[in-house]
Amino acid sequence: MPAPIPRQRAIPAAESGQAPAEPAIGGPFGDRSGGSTGDSSGDSPGGSSTTVSGDVDGPRPQDTADEATADGAETGAKGDPAEAAPRAAHSPVHAHATPAGHLTLLMIEDDPGGSPVVPELLDPTGKPIRVRTARNLTEAERLLTDDVHCILLDLALPAPARAADGTDDELAVLKHVLRLAPHHAVLALTASGDTERGAEAVRVGAQDYLFRDELDGRLLSRAIRYAVERKRSDRAERKLTESKLRAQENARLERGLLPTPLLEGSPLRFAARYRPGRSRALLGGDFYDTVRTPDGTVHAMIGDVCGHGPDEAALGVELRIAWRALTLAGLCGDQLLGTLQQVLEHERSDDEIFATLCTVDIAPDGRRAGLCLAGHPSPLLARPGRPAELLPFDNNGPALGLLPGARWPRMQVELGAEWSLMLYTDGLIEGRVGEGRRERLGQEGMVAMVRRQLAEGLRGEELLRAAVNEVRDLNGGELTDDVAVLMLDRTP
Repeated sequence: MPAPIPRQRAIPAAESGQAPAEPAIGGPFGDRSGGSTGDSSGDSPGGSSTTVSGDVDGPRPQDTADEATADGAETGAKGDPAEAAPRAAHSPVHAHATPAGHLTLLMIEDDPGGSPVVPELLDPTGKPIRVRTARNLTEAERLLTDDVHCILLDLALPAPARAADGTDDELAVLKHVLRLAPHHAVLALTASGDTERGAEAVRVGAQDYLFRDELDGRLLSRAIRYAVERKRSDRAERKLTESKLRAQENARLERGLLPTPLLEGSPLRFAARYRPGRSRALLGGDFYDTVRTPDGTVHAMIGDVCGHGPDEAALGVELRIAWRALTLAGLCGDQLLGTLQQVLEHERSDDEIFATLCTVDIAPDGRRAGLCLAGHPSPLLARPGRPAELLPFDNNGPALGLLPGARWPRMQVELGAEWSLMLYTDGLIEGRVGEGRRERLGQEGMVAMVRRQLAEGLRGEELLRAAVNEVRDLNGGELTDDVAVLMLDRTP
């Protein structure tokens, strides 16, 4: 529903085009002091709660004033309390027990003798609108439970406190209620002709304003429905805006986590695949990078910050950028990882945060590489005429951020003349498989899967796409963790 523009009249829905006009449901509001129907223990210091029935002539159950004070329970609006109390004792209805589909109005009015009485309010389906009354903000806070849909607030209510400069804020009570009930629709009740104050109340945050001496059942019923729908529309629009902002943030983080490789002049082919887990809105901490230094060495890295959120993703971006800068500056192996650990320790938001990392540096001739593992799964090497296999991981060092002064040995690996090297994060191997999805795929399952796909002739980006899709299918749906995987290929 489009958000209506604040107007200069008190007709909220039908005349503003937000809802069709309806036939009058009830007569004008009566005077509480005159004993009109709908009166619900106006003298009770704890406030009251009223279910307004569509059948104004039928009997209504009424609880005692004590029950209304303690629970916000339903009280009747007509009949002898002595006769009604036994009926209520057998079927009490508390604040959280609103019948399904019923709207509930909380009316905050400090003048019980002069406040409007609600003879009958019906929603579009003919169901009664429940009404609770509170004489001050303290009572209102106690009666403001989750089943309240709309608040009717008298702007003449005493303000909870003076403004900071010592002057009186005529909308201070409204601002207090808006802070107290940020997710509830609010109708402002003001004196007849006080249009400027009513319009200002809408600008501050109320959904609509009404004139006290123009109220009747038909008008208030429509105003309540209008206010509830407008609040719902505002919240939906706000969520959409937040979703767009999250998407933009995701895009910025993704550009930082998944950069364009710097491989100009290298004969190696590069492919990468990233699939965010669907258990959250933001990217996780998976990141990778590949660069070629002036001496012809190709450096590749993939890592994973523990946790899933904007802080972890931002830390992953910082580590990736630091890795690229340190690599281009000539650092490698244990020296590079030790410096990255210092970056992580200074930048992480919690001492429990750590990151796993795998780095490889491929010699200019492409036939051998150095490998460093910091708590990360070992890469997969595929060569013609041999089954794909994991590189050695016996000298795997600890994850970054776990042990001060840790060391990460650099292992020398022979690659050969033709090969494919796949680096991946643990999201690729932690998916569930088998009947009942009780087991994880694991590294052995991943190796078997890639061997079969290589035998089918898949290579490069096509292989990575098939691997990620098959892991998802084996899991029976989207993976809970992010998956990042990259591949470097060398052909003679």
